[in-house]
Amino acid sequence: MDSAALTDALRLAVDPAGGVSVDALRDLVRDDADSTAWDIATTADYLGVNPHTLRYYERIGLLQVARDRLGHRVYDAAALRRLVFITRMRASGMSIADLRRYVELIEAGPDTVPARLDLLLEHRDTLRRQIAQLQLSLAVTEFKIATYSEGPRP
Repeated sequence: MDSAALTDALRLAVDPAGGVSVDALRDLVRDDADSTAWDIATTADYLGVNPHTLRYYERIGLLQVARDRLGHRVYDAAALRRLVFITRMRASGMSIADLRRYVELIEAGPDTVPARLDLLLEHRDTLRRQIAQLQLSLAVTEFKIATYSEGPRP
């Protein structure tokens, strides 16, 4: 195995194809409150979660959802923004306890911004450590793939 293959494996581990697009973050700043009124099935499908998950998040106090005259949940832009954040944090490993703490801080008002920032900085540090470990694992995998792709040596 030559050093070029190893270099390529490391590059792919650090800069994988696809990356993060701005579109993936757009929903965090949705401001179309007047035009968004989704039911639970549409919201769950959009977020890639089960409707039971959305009910659970509501039940444990991570968000409040308006109801229509029939009692069905109606998710507006603010609820979607919060759910995008919650689902991204859960996907990244943030605990329900930390999410509950974060929501409590939000609801306590603007004086809690420093505490919210501390919580997010700690989570970011955890994510950076996890990403570094995953990048190393990916580099090892890419290296092995490159090694096997060359075939047996004479």
